[in-house]
Amino acid sequence: MTRRVQGPIPLAEGRWLFRRLYAFAVSAGLWVLLMRTVGRMPPEMLPKMTDGLMGLLALILVLYLVAPTAQQLVALIANARLKITGGQP
Repeated sequence: MTRRVQGPIPLAEGRWLFRRLYAFAVSAGLWVLLMRTVGRMPPEMLPKMTDGLMGLLALILVLYLVAPTAQQLVALIANARLKITGGQP
């Protein structure tokens, strides 16, 4: 007797733990880099350097909050392919 799977199997990226651990580790690393940079840079370079690092931190946090998971991207691509081909797989 064969067993049929009703829906897609969830991927590891869809679980919240991996995204949170990644975002936490990258954010902590960028904050450490920002603190060290402020202490080592000459005063005239500080505004440009800190703006860049804070922008990178903001990008990571935005990607964590709103980026789709790999499972959602695959579903989006599959739906787009079906629409483009007129329903032919």
